[in-house]
Amino acid sequence: MRVKTENDVVDIRAIWWENDSARAIDQRRLPHDFEVVTISTHDQMAEAISNMTVRGAPTIGAAGAYGMALAQKNGVDLDDAASALRATRPTANDLFHAIDAMLSEDDVRRAADSYADMIVAQCERIGKVGADLIDNEMKVLTHCNAGALATVDFGTALAPIRVAHRSGKKPFIFIDETRPRLQGAKLTAWELANEGIEHAIITDNAAGYYLKSEVEIVVVGADRIAANGDFANKIGTYEKAVVAKENGVPFYVAAPISTFDPFMASGDAIVIEQRTPNEVLFINSFRVAADGSRALNPSFDVTPAKFVTGFITEQGVLSADDLKGYIAGQEK
Repeated sequence: MRVKTENDVVDIRAIWWENDSARAIDQRRLPHDFEVVTISTHDQMAEAISNMTVRGAPTIGAAGAYGMALAQKNGVDLDDAASALRATRPTANDLFHAIDAMLSEDDVRRAADSYADMIVAQCERIGKVGADLIDNEMKVLTHCNAGALATVDFGTALAPIRVAHRSGKKPFIFIDETRPRLQGAKLTAWELANEGIEHAIITDNAAGYYLKSEVEIVVVGADRIAANGDFANKIGTYEKAVVAKENGVPFYVAAPISTFDPFMASGDAIVIEQRTPNEVLFINSFRVAADGSRALNPSFDVTPAKFVTGFITEQGVLSADDLKGYIAGQEK
């Protein structure tokens, strides 16, 4: 991803291997502070995933792979390390996919690098496939952060936008702030500002207003996609999909094949992560809720396939019916 510094523009990934350790952008510090952390053990990686130092389904997958590499380097039993890493975030399929892939490798560090490279290549392809859906000056709505930070590099939902922009088109992006952790306002806006793509942050509750009046296409990412096309994504996605359909706005999900779970029949079986109520009750250390009030904080919701116009993948744009056929072929 392109990151502007005081003196230059650098190209950097969200996570990578360097000097026998994993290195990652601390996404909790953005947009005001750009800080890279060093992760030296699989337990540290598990904590980094849990506390959202690293986040986004494909980046979490790469983090899981590098966590396994750290376990091997440190002489830790890989099955034990896998259990610890799997327990960090229950919803995203990429984490489990990556860990399972590493368990079959002799040289896990090399395999982890290859896994991260594969994610980047998939996202570049998603960008090229999806860019044809983005017309010049098109108004696009996205939710949460499905950019380079979430996918090692390039992005899923943001990949078609990047490619369209770099080809000379000038899309305008509406960014849902994405409460309670504000991944849209903090992270997606930071990425688009660094890329020079015109955008505006809107409150989550303003999305319906703009879907009725201005938005021409919605593109979001996904954390897990069931075999029937139901998918989990950041909380608030479901309502955007419903309102988009009501207003005749095409709704696309951008994700690599590793996000698809062929063994999960429908979204009813997707485990939804419940995060600490303090993310809702407090902003930083300041309590914004009334004393004595409690909060509920599901991190994801599930959107039924009937609301999805298409899935933008490295294999092309798939409908829910195409997806069923593709997954059936993968299982044979």
